[in-house]
Amino acid sequence: RLPVPKLEDTIKRYLNAQKPLLNDDQFRKTEELAHQFEKGIGRELHEQLVAQDKQNKHTSYITGPWFDMYLKSRDPVVLNFNAFMSFNPDPKSEYNDQLIRATNMTVSAVRFMKTFRAGYLEPEVFHLNPEKSDTEIFKKIIRFVPSSLSWFGAYMVNAYPLDMSQYFRLFNSTRLPKLNRDELLTDEKAKHLLVMRKGNFYVFDVIDRDGNMVKPSEIQAHLKYILSDNSPAPDFPLGYLTSENRDTWALLRKNLLDSGNEEALQKVDTALFCLSLDDFPIKDFVHLSHTMLHGDGANRWYDKSFNLIIAKDGTAGINFEHSWGDGVAVLRFQNEVFKDSTKVPAVSPQSQPASVDSSRAVQKLDFKLNDALKAGITKAKQKFDASVESLSIDMIQFHEGGKELLKQKKVSPDAVVQLAFQMAFLRQYNQTVATYESCSTAAFKHGRTETIRPASIHTKKCSEAFVRELSKHSTEELQKLIVECSKYHGRLTKEAAMGQGFDRHLFGLRYLAQSKGIALPDFYQDQAYARLNYNIISTSTLVSPAVQLGGFGPVVPDGYGVGYQVHDDWIGCNVSSYPTRNGKEFLQCIHKSLENIFSVLKGKKVGS
Repeated sequence: RLPVPKLEDTIKRYLNAQKPLLNDDQFRKTEELAHQFEKGIGRELHEQLVAQDKQNKHTSYITGPWFDMYLKSRDPVVLNFNAFMSFNPDPKSEYNDQLIRATNMTVSAVRFMKTFRAGYLEPEVFHLNPEKSDTEIFKKIIRFVPSSLSWFGAYMVNAYPLDMSQYFRLFNSTRLPKLNRDELLTDEKAKHLLVMRKGNFYVFDVIDRDGNMVKPSEIQAHLKYILSDNSPAPDFPLGYLTSENRDTWALLRKNLLDSGNEEALQKVDTALFCLSLDDFPIKDFVHLSHTMLHGDGANRWYDKSFNLIIAKDGTAGINFEHSWGDGVAVLRFQNEVFKDSTKVPAVSPQSQPASVDSSRAVQKLDFKLNDALKAGITKAKQKFDASVESLSIDMIQFHEGGKELLKQKKVSPDAVVQLAFQMAFLRQYNQTVATYESCSTAAFKHGRTETIRPASIHTKKCSEAFVRELSKHSTEELQKLIVECSKYHGRLTKEAAMGQGFDRHLFGLRYLAQSKGIALPDFYQDQAYARLNYNIISTSTLVSPAVQLGGFGPVVPDGYGVGYQVHDDWIGCNVSSYPTRNGKEFLQCIHKSLENIFSVLKGKKVGS
């Protein structure tokens, strides 16, 4: 179970995170409020939280508050919450044809779903020592241990089973807009797939009456039929509504239902997932990121648990809604779909689609729209176009080293990249700001995420040495500062992964106070608390053989959304931003920071 940290530990960690962001006077004030909170109302709330947690052993203390945080937010899901991960191309280039890839990925997705629902999907396990635990012998032995003890057996060999409670929401699921708080809907009985093309909606069954998958050649035939349909794009594409403010969308949805669209909407909501077929090829990585993060707004249904997007040239990616689950579940799905569709593809470029009557099997959904709905769609499109227009995405690849070299030098690769972000921001704006790095707590029952706070007194000291006082320090001194940052970042990462961060705990206490109708404690009204939670640099990382790159929008209007990957011999980084920030320049500063850090680690003097 996810532990509730000790209150004194949380306060200490909170103050450590505040230190680099405040001057001495501000820090003294924040410290005073924190200690008052710890001795007074905070202590009472903490005891109530612990008691409540003891009574709810089936879940974790963060589950309810976290769902609420997402579902009560009225902001559009696009750019604010939905993230994307794009697939690597199929190693066999002729398989990157749009129809072939769409068929193979759909078949693999259905295989994954059936394997999962039948209880045969291999458990998600984090192996700290894979030589011992990621072996056939271990799997054979652990299979016969009762599940109440098997996790203990896994712990003994440093293997940590991860929570998979989110997985069922991958399929037949959607987020329904409701006034004040959205709802999640899952209907596992539905057998159809939703396909979008040119803003039109099509559905056909991919599971037959006996619960078996429809033949791949038939799926291929239906997709071919959809790809060759000459219907024009609708004048009022419904997809835009899912990019609206949630209350606005909730009212428009009620209007849709009242106008006789209940059956069509139900088909959309309950479909296995949404397959979006785009009519253009991908030009470059920046175009790829824009396409997968938001696209044109007409050919997506952003409320579905995920959209599998396949461009004209077979480039594929996933855009996922974030309330139901986190990157870990989506990544496992993506890894399996990539592996299955490339290693054992269901159809090949030589395969012939089945000779079936697709015009009967495929249903094109038609929606009845009154003037209010048409006006609502027009307005949603205007708002969508304006926000997408203002979003920049830029990227760099750093080729002077990666994971291998950093490990050789005994520093944490993640710590080094995070240090480069701190250094870069200091170089660009001459300040240290609130920074967020996401860390999964899936090692615990119903764990979600915890925050790592990469901006520390160590990164600040090290960044200032590199940016402001380079000539004053020897290479050895600079190396020491980097090692210091690496050690501290390693500690923060370990704490976060073990449920010992401070962000979720403080969030849970605040949520409890609000739900009990208690006046918001002074601690939470501190400007410094608000500033720490205004994450100007928001970061997330992943590396997987299936994924080319991932990204998300900035979480605040004047922020950066930073997705990064540390490979064996290179580092990739993409940054999203709005006009108040210059993402291109930030990336140049990151590149320079990485150059400087790598030079120092190699024992060279830095050219300033």
